[in-house]
This record gives sequence, structure tokens and C-alpha cells, in this order.
Amino acid sequence: MGFVFLCFLISYCSIKFYDEQGDLIKDAEPKGLNPGLIVLLVIGGLLLTFLVGNYVLYSYAQKTLPPRKKKPISKKKMKKERLKQGVSAPGE
Repeated sequence: MGFVFLCFLISYCSIKFYDEQGDLIKDAEPKGLNPGLIVLLVIGGLLLTFLVGNYVLYSYAQKTLPPRKKKPISKKKMKKERLKQGVSAPGE
């Protein structure tokens, strides 16, 4: 949806210049910056800022946060694992 709107906006902003008879003026140069270029720069800048910010936050979290605690293993699972390895459970 956003991409379609952006393409429409860029195509709408590319204005062609005509003289009084309705002929296309070939050598007319617009004054100032192209609005389509401004839109692309703003959206590209926001996207780049978002991606760089996410990377910085991710790397900071990897350095500072402690590792996750593992869930405790139930006695039933521990008994199954010991039987798989061939070690008999105590009391059997």
C-alpha cells in the first residue's frame, strides 16, 4: 500500500512543462529540488535510521543483558534421559 502511494506521488511530482501552444518544452529546467527526490530522501533516511538504531540496540543488549536462565528439568525427563544413555536411575 505504501509503495503504491510512493510510486504515485513520484509520478505525480514529475511535472512536464508546456508552452502556450501546448508543445512540450524540451530544455525547461525546474527550479529547486525535485519533490520526488525529497520524498525518497526522507523515507530512505527514516528507514536507514531505523535499521541502524535496531542494530545498535541489539548489540548493546547482547553485551549488557545476562544470558537467559534455562528451565529446570523435571525428574521424569531426567529419568528418561538417563535410561536413554544406559545409566540406571538410582533406586532401581
